[in-house]
Amino acid sequence: MKKFVDTPFLPTEVEIESLSDTQARFLAYPFESGYGITLAHPLRRLLMSSSLGYAPIAIKIEGANHEFDSLRGMLEDVAIFIINLKNIKFKTISDEEQIIANYTFVGPRVIKGEDLANADLQIVSEDLHLATINSDCELKFSIIIQRGIGYMPSEDIREIVGSEYIPIDAFFTPVQKVVYSIEKMLVEDNPNYEKVVFDVQTNGQISPVDAFKEAVTTMYSQMSVFNKVFDLSEVSVSEAGEESIELKDLVTKIDDLNLSARSFNSLDRSGLKFLGELVLMSEVEVKNIKNLGKKSLDEISDKLQALGYPISENLPENVASALRKKLEQLKV
Repeated sequence: MKKFVDTPFLPTEVEIESLSDTQARFLAYPFESGYGITLAHPLRRLLMSSSLGYAPIAIKIEGANHEFDSLRGMLEDVAIFIINLKNIKFKTISDEEQIIANYTFVGPRVIKGEDLANADLQIVSEDLHLATINSDCELKFSIIIQRGIGYMPSEDIREIVGSEYIPIDAFFTPVQKVVYSIEKMLVEDNPNYEKVVFDVQTNGQISPVDAFKEAVTTMYSQMSVFNKVFDLSEVSVSEAGEESIELKDLVTKIDDLNLSARSFNSLDRSGLKFLGELVLMSEVEVKNIKNLGKKSLDEISDKLQALGYPISENLPENVASALRKKLEQLKV
C-alpha cells in the first residue's frame, strides 16, 4: 500500500570488498531512485582529482644542465631518464610533505626503481627501468619528492625549485581508475531502489580504502561551508544519535519487558524474541498472534505505547530497514 513520506529514505548499508592491495569494491544501499548517481558522480570526481599522492617534481643531475642534455656513459638521454623517473611511484615512510633524496651509482649496472629506496622512501614500482650506465659513468643526482593532489606542470614548478634543478611535470593522483554502477534493488516490494557499486584501483601509493575515505572526507569538508549560515552539523549529529539510541532500545529482549507470564508465553511460542520484532508488525499482525487473548493484547499495546512505539504507528523506513538488518544479525 502506498503511503505518504515527508523525508527522503536514508541508505543504511555499506560493504567493502578487498580485491587486491590496489583494488577494492564499495557498495552502498538502498537509495531512493535518482539519489544513487547524486552521490556517485561527485565522489568519482573527488577520487580522481583530490586523492593525496607523491611525485618527483624536480631533479638535479651532476653534469647535465637541462632535460635535453646527455651524459657520458649513460645509455639514455636525460629526457628519457626523466620520463622513466616519472613512471616510478614513490611512497614515503615518514609524513613529510617534501623529501630530497640523493643518489650515486657507479657502472656498469642497470638501475631500477627498487634502487631508489632509502630510509625515507619506499618504491611501489620496484621493477621499472630507470637507466643503464657503463663503467665510464658515475651517475650522481638528487630528486625532490613532493606530496600533493592533482597535476602541476613543470612551468609552474620551475618558479618553486632552484635554478640548478630541472623541473618535472608532477602527477600526484594515486587513483588510476574509478568506475561506478547503479543497480536496481527491491525494498519493501518496491523494485526502484538503488545500490551504488564503486570499483576503485590505485597505483599502490595509497590503499583503495584510504583513497575512498579521503574522498568522502573531502566531500564533507566542502559541504561544511554552509555551516556558516545553517547549523547543519548539529542537525546531523542529533539525527544520527537519535537513530542509534532507537535501534539500541528496539533490540531489547521480550523477556526484559516485564510482561505477565501469559503474554510472554504467547510471544515466545510465536518465535518473537526482541521488542523490534513486535514494533515492525502491523496492528493486525499483532492481534493475530496465536493464543494472544484480549487481556494480553491490551497489556502489550499499553507496554508499546509507554515505550513510545504504539502499534498503530509505523517506524520511519530508514530505521525499520536498519532494524531488520540488526535483528537478522542477532538471530544468526
